Parts: sequence; C-alpha cells; structure tokens
Amino acid sequence: MFAPAYLDHNATTPLDERVLDAMLPWLRERFGNPSSRHEYGRRTRDAIDRARQQVAAVVNAQPGEVIFTSGGSEANNLFLKGAAACLPKGRLAVGAGEHPCVRQPAQQLARAGWQVQQLALNPAGQIDLEAVSRLMAGDAPLLMSVMLANNETGVINDVAGLAVLARAQGCLLHTDAVQALGKHPVDFRSLGVNALTLSSHKIHGPLGAGALILDKRVELEAQIAGGGHERGLRSGTENVAAIVGFGKACEIVMDEMSRRTAHMRDLQARVEQGLTALGAVVFGAAAPRLPNTSFFAFEGIDGETLVARLDRAGYALASGAACSSSNPEPSRNLLAMGVVPELARCAVRLSTSWTTESRDIDGALNALATTVKELKNLTAMAV
Repeated sequence: MFAPAYLDHNATTPLDERVLDAMLPWLRERFGNPSSRHEYGRRTRDAIDRARQQVAAVVNAQPGEVIFTSGGSEANNLFLKGAAACLPKGRLAVGAGEHPCVRQPAQQLARAGWQVQQLALNPAGQIDLEAVSRLMAGDAPLLMSVMLANNETGVINDVAGLAVLARAQGCLLHTDAVQALGKHPVDFRSLGVNALTLSSHKIHGPLGAGALILDKRVELEAQIAGGGHERGLRSGTENVAAIVGFGKACEIVMDEMSRRTAHMRDLQARVEQGLTALGAVVFGAAAPRLPNTSFFAFEGIDGETLVARLDRAGYALASGAACSSSNPEPSRNLLAMGVVPELARCAVRLSTSWTTESRDIDGALNALATTVKELKNLTAMAV
C-alpha cells in the first residue's frame, strides 16, 4: 500500500500507541456519565479529574483552571466571545498572523460593536513589542490575543513581554499555545497571561479534545449553555475517552519533551541546510522558532503545485495552515511580514515530530531537488 512520508505534523499528529492504550478502556468496557452519582459515574469522573491534573501539570497550572473543550478552535472562541460578553464594548487587539479561529471570532465581535485592531508583525514574523507599547500608552485594548508560536512559520512571540504591557493597562491577554505545546516550554504562570489554549491532536493525542486554561479571576460567559459542565463554562457530557487520551499525551510530553525537541532541532538543521543549498528562502529564520517547523519558498514555483507534486512522489507537506487550505490567497503571515505576494504564493511548510526519521528528510530533499528542477524547466519552456 502506498504510504507517503508524513511531514505535516503542525496540521495533526499520529496517535501515540500509549495514548491509545489509555483510551481503549473508555471506548470499550468502561462507561458512565461523569455527572451520574453511582459508581459508573464516579469512576468516569475520576478519570476526567486525573486528565485535568495531567493537562494542568504540563503547563504549570492548577487543575481548577483547566476547562476541557472540543479543541483549540472552541477554546479560542470561548475566551474571546466569553470575555467580550462580560465587558463593555471596547477595543480588541489580535496579532496579524493569528489562526482563523481567533481572527474570525474577532470579526464577529467587530460586527457586534467592538473595535478590532491588528497587531503588526516585524519582518522576522514576531509581534512588534514597540508598537504594542505605543498602543498601550494610548487607547489601550480591553482584550488581546497573540499566539505563542505561529502555526506556519513556527516563529515564537514574546508573550511574557506582552503580558507585562497588558497587565499595566488592565488588558486581558490570551495566547493560543496550540502549536507550542510539546515543542517549546509553555508555563501558564511564567507567561503571565489570563488564558491559554491547548489542543490534544498536536501532541500525538486524539482529535476532538482541547482545553482553555483560565485564570479563575477572569469572568466569561458560557458559549454552550446546558447542564453547567466545566465550571459552568462549557456544557455537554464530556468526551471521556478523548479527554483521557489528552491527559496521557500531556503526561508523555512532560517526560520526553527535552529528547523530542533535540531530535526535531537536528532534523530542522538538516532540512534547512538542504533547502538553502537548493536555493530556497526560509521564512522567519531570523527569529526564535519551533524546532520542527520550516516554512520556505522557491521563487517562481507555486506552493500548491509543489505540494501536489511532492505528494505524488510520496511526501506529505503543506502549502500553509491546514485550517486555511481551502483559501487560495497567499499566507497572511507572510504578507504581514512584508513578503511580496508573488513569493508568498510559493510558500510550503515542512513540519516534523519526534517520530520523523532522518531518511524521511533526506528523501524529501531529494524529491524537492528533482521536482523543483522539473518545474523550473517547464516554466522556462513556457516563456
């Protein structure tokens, strides 16, 4: 059976066998509504409580600060809309490179009367702290959301520095740490944010589980009303198996992150040495980045075309964020960094994991060399 080498781990990751083992009892013989008072319910509640402790531990939070959701998108929506509902309409600031599940709720709030301001990126792909400082000195926003690590470029923002600026003006700061978890230290206390978003399937956990880590002093309005689950902020009977798997994946991350990141950093160096030799531009290389992400382009070669050719050759890469793959427009991140649209349309993302092997990288680089040469020859013939 044809099985391409998977190099798109920022989109999703394969389920760890140890995580599956933890989940299987809750998909088979163990069951019970965790809100029920009998033994079946109590046993299920205990499993969720353990997972809550595991998720809290991986980001240095308290279990009571963990609100389980269906994933990162729901957690981001819960914070932005939930916090906005408890505040007078004012200014909301979001990073120029945010994921659609932050940008689109912000647009919804704009239609409801909020003033939405985009925070600029510098040419390296980071939020411009000086610009934010100037913003805070004027009509400061009430809410701000900036991702910890960008899902396309892998660039890491100084969220702790932003938190200092936000706290001084009473601005609530949220960070989407979905891509950072498992590849970069994520410490809720050290970051100093009011809320933080996580997702299970980015760390070899199951799809369909995520969490909002929320300071208990922050008031939110529930976006899903019903039985009052998750501190009354997210009603609905919990997805027990997925939550158990999420907790196990977090436990594994705590034990293995140092070894994993060292492996991914070695692979990244191998990737980018090869890309540079082939004449590629690597975006965000001047900034601190995740150890697994390389966002690059070959001038004059369309990114979608290159990804399709590589897929046929047996290598699964991406031309951008998975949640934006239906959008043919060039990367918003790159445009915000000042990259010209013609080059931004050429962008391709290669993202690895601790499961990626050196032979996958070497094979992908060989396929890139062959494919780029073929496409350049076709372009030359068409001129």
